[in-house]
Amino acid sequence: MPTLIVLFNLKDKDSAVQQYEEWAKTVDVPTVKRLGSVDDFRLFRCGHLLGTQTPAPYQYCEVIEVNNLEGLFADIATDTMKQVAAQFQAFADNPLFIVAEQIA
Repeated sequence: MPTLIVLFNLKDKDSAVQQYEEWAKTVDVPTVKRLGSVDDFRLFRCGHLLGTQTPAPYQYCEVIEVNNLEGLFADIATDTMKQVAAQFQAFADNPLFIVAEQIA
């Protein structure tokens, strides 16, 4: 089962945090979790590098458990997901979308 890992910072790192997190909790996560191609979606706020006070290079990490990668592309082509994706892009500064596979 592929996992989609999304790493990103907000475009406006300070003032948009509360607005982004509320939108993520009420719109993004529930909408994506309802997709037939998705088994789970978790969002993490990144803190600091372990053993240091150095901030993590990314503010947020999404972990999306996908049960059908081709189905995901069909799901995200819907009008609803196009709208959610546009809203996400308004918040996220150059997000990295990494397809990963659990091996152990």
